Amino acid sequence: MIQMIIRADDVGYSEAVNYGIEKSVKDGLIGSVGLMPNMSAAAHGLKLLEGTGVCIGQHTNVCLGKPCADPKLIPSLLDENGNLKSSRAYRAAFKENREIVELEELVIEIEAQYHHFVELVGHDPEYFEAHAVMSRNLSRALEIVAGKYQLPYCDMTPIDTVGTFKGREIASCAMGSMSPDYDPVQCLKDAVANASPDMPNIFVCHPGYLDAFLLKSSSLTVNRTKEVEMLCDPAVREWLKERGVELITYRDI
Repeated sequence: MIQMIIRADDVGYSEAVNYGIEKSVKDGLIGSVGLMPNMSAAAHGLKLLEGTGVCIGQHTNVCLGKPCADPKLIPSLLDENGNLKSSRAYRAAFKENREIVELEELVIEIEAQYHHFVELVGHDPEYFEAHAVMSRNLSRALEIVAGKYQLPYCDMTPIDTVGTFKGREIASCAMGSMSPDYDPVQCLKDAVANASPDMPNIFVCHPGYLDAFLLKSSSLTVNRTKEVEMLCDPAVREWLKERGVELITYRDI
């Protein structure tokens, strides 16, 4: 039997994104969601998800918006406007094998986001990972904070095909959402076809609707709406059932 976690990242990115995630949880296949604790719409997203019982993790965000930590303590993480450095800056540095942020400052910000997560949600994250950034220092900082607070770290970068969670191997399904001709139904079917029967498989989605903030700040826009449609399509749920795919959450690992 294939076990699959269908996860929605980016709770808190914007109110429109939150509404798309809400629908994908209440009417769709999403069983786990990642909260961006530093974003101003985080509380709004959590309010929409009240009573759903969805599994909530910390989607640590160091590349968008304002930090949770005192800006004076984390200068390497910030741009000239006091915002967290963009994912574009991280990608450029990673290609050149450079680190643009200090490990100690990442630990400070990640720890501050963790504390704010607990304030917002009322309990520890049920899984613990990061948003859209490739950085060795980031991975190390996540490990440090997870170890300090005994958090369930999902040790898998955006380019890994296999990672670990609670000491167990997990497989990452290929994402196609950045493609202009993205077909989320076909992407999910491909993920099932290539899924490992020996470990849980993680299919990461970014469902959401569009608003001005998202359109200004993200290159992933219309394809978010396609994912809402796919995730809420009864035919897709039936297709998974017919193929014996068991939908689980991080709680089940």
